[in-house]
Amino acid sequence: MSNLYERTDIYDLLENEERHREVRRHWEKVLEGKNIHTMLDVSIGTGNLTLPAAELGVKLSGSDLSSAMLRKCEEKAQAKSLEIDLRESDFRELKQNFSETYDCVASTGNSIPYVTNEEAEAGLEQMDALVKSGGYLYFDMRNWDKILEKRQRFYLYNPVFDGDTRINFLQVWDYNADESMTFHLLYLFEKDGKIFQKEHFEEHYFPIKRSRLLEKLESMGYRKLQVMCYPAYFEEVGPDKADWYCVIAQKE
Repeated sequence: MSNLYERTDIYDLLENEERHREVRRHWEKVLEGKNIHTMLDVSIGTGNLTLPAAELGVKLSGSDLSSAMLRKCEEKAQAKSLEIDLRESDFRELKQNFSETYDCVASTGNSIPYVTNEEAEAGLEQMDALVKSGGYLYFDMRNWDKILEKRQRFYLYNPVFDGDTRINFLQVWDYNADESMTFHLLYLFEKDGKIFQKEHFEEHYFPIKRSRLLEKLESMGYRKLQVMCYPAYFEEVGPDKADWYCVIAQKE
């Protein structure tokens, strides 16, 4: 089975200008009142979730395990005349690839649960090592507490259109015996009422409770923890009920 993170043509299909504006508004809310001028996104992918922060004046750096994702991110940054430092790195090995410190170190796009809970905590320690004194650590992810409570099996997205092609996207979630989860990502390409292409990818996750992540941040000396819905400007939806949430905390 092909790897979604080597298929940037598929990965970015759901992205559009409306989504870009939503992410930009999210960062406007998150950055409000904070002294953040430099940021490292340790799971930057193709840049969809942090390039909008760079447009707001933040000097952005990024890392990812996928060289294909990084190439696409560089293309997007160049198209917007944004300078960005990109490096191939596992977020569990950041200190091997970065010596700089940043006003904010972030992990975006539900990347932390790709590894076991213990490795996730080790990853937060690696991120912390690159945060300046008084700086911030940020992450966003799916609401795993809600997922484990509801045990939802199917997750549907609104269709998108590429010319006269309709693209339907569906996720099917398997709850494994070892308490991990397998997400089946199904893409159906339809034209003139007929499906002419199917793509199937799998992602493996280790659900992690929010309380465990917050306790880890506190144990590393982070205070002023803000837990918000994702996107953060959806203030009418609390983080407990939202499908996604984000956390930003300040280092003492």
